[in-house]
Amino acid sequence: MDVIFHAHHAVMSPRLRRRAEQALARLADRLALPVDALVRFEQDGPGHRVEIVLTAPRRKPLIAEGCQRYAGSALTEALARLETQIETSRRKRRARPRAPRGGRA
Repeated sequence: MDVIFHAHHAVMSPRLRRRAEQALARLADRLALPVDALVRFEQDGPGHRVEIVLTAPRRKPLIAEGCQRYAGSALTEALARLETQIETSRRKRRARPRAPRGGRA
């Protein structure tokens, strides 16, 4: 899995990068496909924003955003939203359309 980090007016500690990589690897295992991720850290005054874009073949990109006072909290929020999207997409893929019941006579 390739992870690309961008920092816009924000300081990204090595520990925060490692935490994001580990969490994204765990989430990518649920997709069971090769995944690329783009993680953006932004800081505007006292607020931090983290945006994660997860792309996998034959799927729409999954995009999650977290806005909090601290970068770690924003990352946690974005990862939770991404996890929800992954679980929802897995449920939709598992559900198969049913054949219509009975025919017209």
